[in-house]
Amino acid sequence: MIGKIQAAQGCYDNGVFSFPVRIYYEDTDAGGIVYYANYLKFAERARSEFLCFLGIDQQKDLEENGSGFVVRSCHIEYLQSAVLNDDLTVTCRIADLGAVRAVIHQKIMRGDAVLAELEVKVVYMNVRTHRPTRIPQMMVDKLTSV
Repeated sequence: MIGKIQAAQGCYDNGVFSFPVRIYYEDTDAGGIVYYANYLKFAERARSEFLCFLGIDQQKDLEENGSGFVVRSCHIEYLQSAVLNDDLTVTCRIADLGAVRAVIHQKIMRGDAVLAELEVKVVYMNVRTHRPTRIPQMMVDKLTSV
């Protein structure tokens, strides 16, 4: 019998969440390097896994509260290229947390080499009214406990 497949979990150490990403052929462009927009997808996956790691269920939050985090802005600095078969690590660190928003610093790395750095600003928003709303205290507690 084949066991249940588990999503990559990532790990948390010293204030930083780390999530593994492997580069597949589909991630690369005609030049054989990772297409620039894919770095944003890797960062999004790591942020989602970070919330999951903390016990924050984004789907449940949307269904029960009609709220969730949306990206307000993202600044990315590309420093080096990733290529096919690279094993990368995407990190997440909460840099600032307010009543309705958070700033997340992220790095995409191959070993010790930093390939890209991101500053992502997210807002906790009611998806029905499209208005910012307070981050629930339970979520604040989880985000600040690590």
